[in-house]
Amino acid sequence: MSGHSKWHNIQGRKGAQDKKRGKIFQKISRDLYQAAKAGGPEPDGNPQLRLVMEKARAANMPKDNVQRAIDKASGLGGAKYDEITYEGYGPGGTAIMVSCLTDNKNRTAAAVRSAFTHHGGSLGANGSVSYMFDRKGYIVILRDGLDTDEDSMLMDALDAGAEDMKATEDQFEIFTAPSDMTSVRDALQDKYTLDTSEVKMFPETITEVPGDKVSQYTGLIDELDENDDVQDVYEAAKLPEDAE
Repeated sequence: MSGHSKWHNIQGRKGAQDKKRGKIFQKISRDLYQAAKAGGPEPDGNPQLRLVMEKARAANMPKDNVQRAIDKASGLGGAKYDEITYEGYGPGGTAIMVSCLTDNKNRTAAAVRSAFTHHGGSLGANGSVSYMFDRKGYIVILRDGLDTDEDSMLMDALDAGAEDMKATEDQFEIFTAPSDMTSVRDALQDKYTLDTSEVKMFPETITEVPGDKVSQYTGLIDELDENDDVQDVYEAAKLPEDAE
């Protein structure tokens, strides 16, 4: 029995690792698509694409996966991909936005609607929750091995056109207007190695998930995250401290 139990424990750990790796690859694929869509499929003329391809190599992402994401942006292979954002309410009335990239709108809409319904939420109309979020450019520079203090980084960010910066023990988070993200990124990239560079949604207010809705809420987020068409899930919610 001990050998059987050990086998299952190893399989369980491997399954968790594979799932985590799959989510990393999914995010990188999204970033590759967006970078190639915005700046073209050739890395020599697209600094953002080069940055994401470097992250893909660091994560040991297969070359076929990388090329597939770039081909999607280029329209190769015959499939047409659409970017769609769904808005809805999770358990307890929490606001959620779901950003998707799909070659089949009907399939994706049905899956997202089903996830909300199964877990006590509901999809809303366009604009139903987006007003609760602020769209910003978001750049992350890791502090590990970086010989730059907070004041110097702030000055460089502001000189590049950023709106704000937040420093943590591990990284500098730089915020820009969406229209300025590319120019700020390019200016900072001349001096620093960027870990993240994207436009994303940030909640303006946070609602705590009711204690009796935590299981439903986490189930909803997990189901959305596991959908291959889902690129990002933006939440204007937090779990109670005793549930984290």
